[in-house]
Amino acid sequence: MLKRTVISLIKNELKKFKKMLSPDYPQWTEREEEDDEGQTDVRDAVLKITLHVLRKMNQIDLANTLQTKLTPMGQNILKSNLRAKFCKIHEGISLQGKTTLLHEIYTELYITEGGSGEISFQHEVRKIETTSWTPETPEEPIKCNDIFKALPGQNKPIRSVLTKGVAGIGKTIVVQKFILDWAEGKDNQNVHFIFPLPFRELNLMKEKNISLMELLHQFFTELRLPNCDDYKIMFIFDGLDECQLPLDFQNNDILCDITESASVDVLLTNLIKGNLLPSALLWITSRPAAASQIPPECVDKVTEVRGFNDPQKDEYFRKRISDQNLANRIITHMKSSRSLYIMCHIPVFCWISATVLERMLSEAESAEIPKTLTQMFTHFLIYQIKQRIQKYQENIDIDLQQTTENVFSLGKLAFQQLEKGNLIFYEDDLRECGIDVREVSVYSGLCTQIFREEFGLYLGKVYSFVHLSFQEFLAALFKFLSLILKPTKHFKLFSSTMTDLLKKRSGQSLAE
Repeated sequence: MLKRTVISLIKNELKKFKKMLSPDYPQWTEREEEDDEGQTDVRDAVLKITLHVLRKMNQIDLANTLQTKLTPMGQNILKSNLRAKFCKIHEGISLQGKTTLLHEIYTELYITEGGSGEISFQHEVRKIETTSWTPETPEEPIKCNDIFKALPGQNKPIRSVLTKGVAGIGKTIVVQKFILDWAEGKDNQNVHFIFPLPFRELNLMKEKNISLMELLHQFFTELRLPNCDDYKIMFIFDGLDECQLPLDFQNNDILCDITESASVDVLLTNLIKGNLLPSALLWITSRPAAASQIPPECVDKVTEVRGFNDPQKDEYFRKRISDQNLANRIITHMKSSRSLYIMCHIPVFCWISATVLERMLSEAESAEIPKTLTQMFTHFLIYQIKQRIQKYQENIDIDLQQTTENVFSLGKLAFQQLEKGNLIFYEDDLRECGIDVREVSVYSGLCTQIFREEFGLYLGKVYSFVHLSFQEFLAALFKFLSLILKPTKHFKLFSSTMTDLLKKRSGQSLAE
């Protein structure tokens, strides 16, 4: 009798185990948080016990299959939130610009494995110009979703990948596409959790002492964090060149406990070195000059985003411009100028060119079509100012007095940040330049796609220009005007010159 009772009890408990381990077991949601948190803990415990027993029985493959197929608690919430954040792209990388579904506009970028480990002091645009698209040895392009896959003949497991590329070449878009495809269940489903942690937002936490688990909770407040040791986790650190942390790999303390507090710098160096979560995957993106901050022994694979090759340039314009005859005219014009066509390796420059040329060619303007980089940026600047005037139907004379001062201030900001080597900046940088952060929307509204004011993916507010080359253009404009105009008169003279130029470009209807 006792024997039958014990057997019956065990069978009933095993049925409960089976039910809890079923993929159909109800998922935890925010609404059910208080009621189901205890049940979630029970399920996690059941999974641990089952995996432990299977491995003790030497059923390793069965244990791994169970762990892979069973959807971890919280994964659906994370995927849903990442889908919402990454499904759209803001053209011109401005929150005030038009949003487009990433899948509609995304053009595959040319990504290769390898790249020189030396620091290049060559200007990034010139570097693109000298890059050969017909290398002596054949290159096998890599798709963004295959970044962590080993090439044929490579047996070493890949934990960390460093992806290099010049500013605006598409590194962040590649990351966005990778995350979106994972969140939509299309690829890399062997990874249970992906945590994007952009350096520009980690900068805002550089003074904090915090544990790795607390750091993740700061970024993913809606997620009930998993036991990191039980699942395959990927961290994505985008924008190493924007990092303002020392990343002192030599002198930072060793840290192995994900619940122990330390500076964010110590957390990152130990995570990259593998002291924290050695089984986690790491993906770091960087401009080439900053990539050397990561010790070579901490990187298993180096890739390079080289932007669009020639067929991909044409594909982008045909996706971006709905009128295919107009798209072909734009492609023909870009090919007629070597410097412009070279710059089209950079996706952001393709967008700038499409923005300018679509208007000029479709409206049959009498102005000369830009054939140089400076001409293209000048037209882009004027176009954005005209857009604001048309949008708000403001008096051109009254508006341009303030507009020209704003342009001058943006040029000053661009110049000062270039001197510091910064592509992104924060509110303190704006104040230092005399820009009132309470009125910063005036600047982003002035040229909707030129100066970006955005809230980070999870934290804080950051600012940047549409691209490094355009920041250089504004900085050069500021320096030129500063040198040729007397300090007491530069605003007045600059305003008068800009007003005349805009009246000429804007047409009679705006001037009246």
